[in-house]
Amino acid sequence: MPEKNLPELITLKRLIDEGGKHLEVRTSCTVAMDGRQFPVYSIAIGNPAPDVPALGIFGGIHGLERIGTQVVLSFLENLLARLRWDDTLHQQLQSLRLVLMPLVNPGGMWQATRCNPQGVDLMRNAPMSAVERVPFMLGGQRFSHHLPWFRGAEGAPMEPESQAVCELVERELLTRQFSMALDCHSGFGLRDRIWFPHAHTATPIPHLADIGALEEMYTQAYPNHNYVFEPQSRQYRTHGDLWDYLYLNGTAYSERVFLPLTLEMGSWLWVKKNPRQIFDRIAIFNPTARHRLQRVLRRHLILLDFLMRAATSHTRWLPSGMTRTFHHRRALTQWYHS
Repeated sequence: MPEKNLPELITLKRLIDEGGKHLEVRTSCTVAMDGRQFPVYSIAIGNPAPDVPALGIFGGIHGLERIGTQVVLSFLENLLARLRWDDTLHQQLQSLRLVLMPLVNPGGMWQATRCNPQGVDLMRNAPMSAVERVPFMLGGQRFSHHLPWFRGAEGAPMEPESQAVCELVERELLTRQFSMALDCHSGFGLRDRIWFPHAHTATPIPHLADIGALEEMYTQAYPNHNYVFEPQSRQYRTHGDLWDYLYLNGTAYSERVFLPLTLEMGSWLWVKKNPRQIFDRIAIFNPTARHRLQRVLRRHLILLDFLMRAATSHTRWLPSGMTRTFHHRRALTQWYHS
């Protein structure tokens, strides 16, 4: 097998085989690297009817952040195990479309880089620019693909991996009245954060009330959680953010609700517990101790299960009328006026 030294891809192919008739699998694109061909798989499960809500889960956009892919794979493994005996899960999937792209950037993971094999940072690759000042370099640059956070050449099409994400979202999520997405990353701070758009501007999104209601519902259900919900712009702004691009394209001219979220796992905590990891560029972004990896994989299953339930039951909690006004004002106070 050409991917024999990429464990996450081996695990993904094993789970696809185990999933059998439950899974709809596509090869969204193929990435050539070092004489190897790495497939980028998309997986769908549940009801394909266009009138049911959908949830998309993504990982591995940055090749260094293997833990993002591992979280998605752990979730898929959990689903497949439960499908053997869990009647409630079968019932839930009759009212939900679930799509996964666990390893968006296998070439970057193979070469242990943030970017793809062409040197492009896929999260700076969308054809849009920030309307406010961004951090030098970190916000995306066009100087050289030899430098980090390269956006791609001016006027060039998006990279195949970025296009694969967009095509999946446009086909499976943006065609529905309600959808959400969670993109799993690591590498920021000592806390696990859940970011929502915008990344290109500090202006609040039109669906701020919906995000506020979702955050309140999660906190009420799991009052001891350790996530920090916030707009990405509160930390820094960027050019070419893929989720800003999809959010704006998917909601600008319709009444659809699309809520893209990013799980930014706080990898500095792992380094703090084992400072020697700072000398290993893989270990900076991923837990290396077995017990820490197991803890991470367990913890985020709760969030993913919650998002499945929230998507399925969205008509029960999406705010309207005065409730919507309340959630909007509360969210403005919490995230923009504090």
